[in-house]
Amino acid sequence: MQNYIQNGQVITVAAPAGGVTSGEGLIVGNIFGVADYSAAEGDPLELATTGVYKLPKATAAVLTVGARVAWDNTAKNINAPGAGRFPVGVATEAAGNGITSVAVRLDGVGTDAA
Repeated sequence: MQNYIQNGQVITVAAPAGGVTSGEGLIVGNIFGVADYSAAEGDPLELATTGVYKLPKATAAVLTVGARVAWDNTAKNINAPGAGRFPVGVATEAAGNGITSVAVRLDGVGTDAA
């Protein structure tokens, strides 16, 4: 097929202002992904858009297995869906109050703040 580019599980974008650290979640336009490696601002960065990743979680958030989750781009963590947060996937483990990370299955769908 002449017009095929890639499968889209990992895409290449420019690293955002301030750069990015390997494993960090980030929003680029309406794309959420996890940085495959550290990159300086403006450098090419491979961004994983699907898969299951352990991500930082809002400490007070209570999430159950299968719960929809959203990225808080200000706090740089996963939380329950809500105003100003970007839906990104589902929790693949339970994580209660006081827990600071959660496994998330990224759905790879374009996102926009609620």
